Amino acid sequence: LERVRARTMAMHNSSELAETAAVLFEQMIALGVTTVRSYIGIITENSDEIEFWTTGEDGRLINHLFNGNIRKSATMFKMYEGWKRKSKSLTIDQGGKELEEYLRYLSEELHAPFTIGLTQKRRVQSIAYFSKGLIGIATPEPQPEETITILERFAAVFDLTYTRFLDLQKAEAQARQAMIEAAMEKVRARAMAMQKPNELVEVAELLRREMGLLGVEELETSSIYIHDEAKGTTECWYAIQDIRDNEKKLLADYMTINLNDTWVGREMLKFYNSDQKQVSILMQGENRKEWINYCAEHSKLLKGYYGDVIPERTYHLLKFSNGYMGAASSRDISKESWDLLKRATAVFSLAYTRFSDLQIAEASAKEAVKQAALDRIRADIASMRTISDLDRITPLIWNELTILGIPFIRCGVFIMDEKQQLIHTFLSNPEGKAIAAFHLPYDTPGNLSKVLSHWKEHKIYTDHWDQSAFAEMAAILVKQGAITTPDQYLDSIPHGGFYLHFLPFLQGMLYVGNTTHLADDDIKLLQSVADTFSTAYARYEDFNKLETAKQQVEKTLVDLKQAQTQLVQSEKMASLGELTAGIAHEIQNPLNFVNNFSEVSKELLDEMKEAIENGEAEEAKGIMNDIIQNLEKINHHGKRADAIVKGMLQHSRTSSGQKELTDINGLADEYLRLAYHGLRAKEKSFNAKFETHFDDTIDKINIIPQDIGRVILNLINNAFYAVTEKKKQNIEGYEPTVTVSTAKPNGFVEIRVKDNGIGIPQKVLDKIFQPFFTTKPTGQGTGLGLSLAYDIVKAHGGELKVETKEGQGSEFIIQFPVV
Repeated sequence: LERVRARTMAMHNSSELAETAAVLFEQMIALGVTTVRSYIGIITENSDEIEFWTTGEDGRLINHLFNGNIRKSATMFKMYEGWKRKSKSLTIDQGGKELEEYLRYLSEELHAPFTIGLTQKRRVQSIAYFSKGLIGIATPEPQPEETITILERFAAVFDLTYTRFLDLQKAEAQARQAMIEAAMEKVRARAMAMQKPNELVEVAELLRREMGLLGVEELETSSIYIHDEAKGTTECWYAIQDIRDNEKKLLADYMTINLNDTWVGREMLKFYNSDQKQVSILMQGENRKEWINYCAEHSKLLKGYYGDVIPERTYHLLKFSNGYMGAASSRDISKESWDLLKRATAVFSLAYTRFSDLQIAEASAKEAVKQAALDRIRADIASMRTISDLDRITPLIWNELTILGIPFIRCGVFIMDEKQQLIHTFLSNPEGKAIAAFHLPYDTPGNLSKVLSHWKEHKIYTDHWDQSAFAEMAAILVKQGAITTPDQYLDSIPHGGFYLHFLPFLQGMLYVGNTTHLADDDIKLLQSVADTFSTAYARYEDFNKLETAKQQVEKTLVDLKQAQTQLVQSEKMASLGELTAGIAHEIQNPLNFVNNFSEVSKELLDEMKEAIENGEAEEAKGIMNDIIQNLEKINHHGKRADAIVKGMLQHSRTSSGQKELTDINGLADEYLRLAYHGLRAKEKSFNAKFETHFDDTIDKINIIPQDIGRVILNLINNAFYAVTEKKKQNIEGYEPTVTVSTAKPNGFVEIRVKDNGIGIPQKVLDKIFQPFFTTKPTGQGTGLGLSLAYDIVKAHGGELKVETKEGQGSEFIIQFPVV
């Protein structure tokens, strides 16, 4: 017992429990306890499971645990019930079917390595219990009490042994957890320190190394997969244990693959789109070869790695928020390995979420820098006004490409001039300064023809120029006078030449030169710059076109004003002609009176002379009275003619612009009669009725009489035209009538010109006050009458309105506020 105690106290880790059990069995043999087999059983509380250490036929411990279900054996269940009752010991005498069932249970359920046949007649199980299980021996015959006592004492000692075992196991588990936490913290710290996506390969490598340090050697590879749903591709960062090297080096690499291209990939994608958290995919046969060969095409590290023989592997995958982690092994992995993978996945998921946030923030910052650069390009180019301003293009592009972080050594812009069939070229030197702009014909020999053809097809063009190609271009530039010597262009050309990238936009190509081919992301960014330049340059072109158009419009406007002045004058002259005809008709009456009374007076003077000579004084006096009356009539009609002439002169002369108190009734009556007689004089067949209804209570109003007279005259002329046109329709019972009236409603002075003519169509009613619009046939109206009338009334603070009904007539209303 002391030897067992000493070995128990000497245990340093839980794996030494089996050695302590072996010492226990050896000491029992030394005490003369002869058995067919000895065993220790550990019973799990509230469980049907029992774990066995057992000796072989030589009595020595087999260092192996056998797990069994208590309820599958009647003997095992009896043992279990004795432990539950807290018995000190138990003897089970087996025979017949019970023994047969027990031996079969040991062989088939526990897979114990027995060679004893199933024909034994009797077997006695002597058992002593301790807190966690039992110690037992199997013998052909029952054992004396002394042996049972020895068993009980050894069980008590082993209780101490197993308690120490549990303490060691707990301490080891804690130490193990600390190691795992330390490993996971290393993975977490490395993941959190990532600044670029390609650093994920280092995380995968570290994860595999830490798994190895934790004793998980069954995993050959560790991988991190990030699935891009937008692109339909998956990025993979992996580390692999080099099985070709005894030093077990780790190899790491990165690849971008399409999961739909292989069977293994499709299985991964199926898992990614499912609700599963983890999965194991067996890769064997042709599916395994297809996967390895596909990966070798996308990662140089795997090219020829396995040689001709590609072993089977099982892929174990676990999801995290943005993808999944994977590990390949030659077989199924242990529960601990799964647990470690789960913990690593959880750690990486958190770290990758932060990394994704940083990526988004970085992308936002880059986008802000990009937008700021594009805005500066727009603003700078939009501010260009002259051809000389174009010299600012190349320094501008050079500066913004530098800010955007695009690698380049030269840049420029090629503007295609379709009209002149020229390529206007603006290039920079490596310092960002502009080389003088030059202009090359479309048919210039050399590589420019490819640039031109790609522009016409709106395609990106990339080429590599060596020294000879640049020398050819330098010669062209010298010939064009853009540079004085070829060295100005060739000094900064690298020995091996460089790549030229041309990005198309509407008006030409953006050019960027670099020693290496630019990445796809840089090409996309350059295309954004090109498109922005195109928009801004279009505004520059529009400005130039606008300037040219402005000059043309200004010239046209001057010509139009002259034509308008002539038209207005023509309108006034036409109005004056109509007035003149009316005035001539009006003035004829007083002139006839003057002529007639003059002739009569001459005859009377002859008669008076004769009467005086004959001494007929009374007769002479009577004749003298008649002459006096005639002279008075001559004077009256002369003044009448004078007033008519003055009115004509007043209408024909330019308005003074001075308002004066005017009798609006008299003004309307005068211009009505002038219009009427003018039309009668102009057209002998003209005949229309006119009426007046004047409000005598209206006081004189403050207006410019010449201007308002023109307005009234124009409205009356239009009214007479409307009734004349309707009269031509030969409507039975129709009598053409024009009515001019004045009134003073609600604080306004109103002049109305009404006719019962043809009216104004509703569809043109909104246009009648527009300049140059007329409903009269070509040659009969200028379209300025109503427009000028409207402006004159507005200038007086009044309003000109119309009420009309097609086929029944119109009424124009002039309103002036009473001041």
